[in-house]
Amino acid sequence: MNNEEITRETEETINSSEQTADQVTDSEVEEPAAEVTAEERVRQLEEEMEKLKDAQLRKAADLENMRKRLNRERDLIYQMARESAVEAFLPVSDDLTRTMKAMEDDPKAASYLDGIKLLSDKFDGVLSRYGVERIDQEGVPFDVNIHDAMLIQKAPDEDTDSGVVLQIVENGYKMGEKTLRHAKVIVSE
Repeated sequence: MNNEEITRETEETINSSEQTADQVTDSEVEEPAAEVTAEERVRQLEEEMEKLKDAQLRKAADLENMRKRLNRERDLIYQMARESAVEAFLPVSDDLTRTMKAMEDDPKAASYLDGIKLLSDKFDGVLSRYGVERIDQEGVPFDVNIHDAMLIQKAPDEDTDSGVVLQIVENGYKMGEKTLRHAKVIVSE
C-alpha cells in the first residue's frame, strides 16, 4: 500500500467516523427532544385533565345549587298555594262565629245553635290541621304584627293598662309564623 492509498483509507475512516458521529449525535439529540416532547405532552394532558375535573366539579356544584333553589321555590309555591286556599275559607269561619253569636239569645234557635257549633268546631279542626290559629284573645298587649287597631277608647277600669286589646271586632288568623289576616281590635287608651 502506498501513501496515497493509506491517506485515502485514513480519510475514508475519518469521514465514516465523522458520519457515524454525526448520525449518533443526531439520533441522540432527537431522542431527548422526543422525550421532552412526550413529557411536555403528558404534562399538558395532566393540566387539561385537571381543568376538566375542576369544570366537572363546578358543574356538579351548580347542579346541586339549582336543585336546592328549585326545591326552595317549589316549597314556597306550595306554601303560598296553601295560604291562599286557607284564606279563601276564613270568611266562612267568621260567618259561623257571627251566626252563633246572633243565635245565642234566641231560645227557639237552641237546637240549630248546637248544630252550628258542631259545624264550626269541625271547621276549626280542619283549619288547625293546616296549622291555622285564630287570633282572638282579649286582654293581651296590642301587637302590630297580629292586630289592626280599629278604635282606641278609654279603659273600662283603672286596672287595665294602656295599649291592651279590649275587644275583638273581627278575628285574625295565623298560619305558622305568618299572619294571614290581622285581628281587628279595639285598644285601650
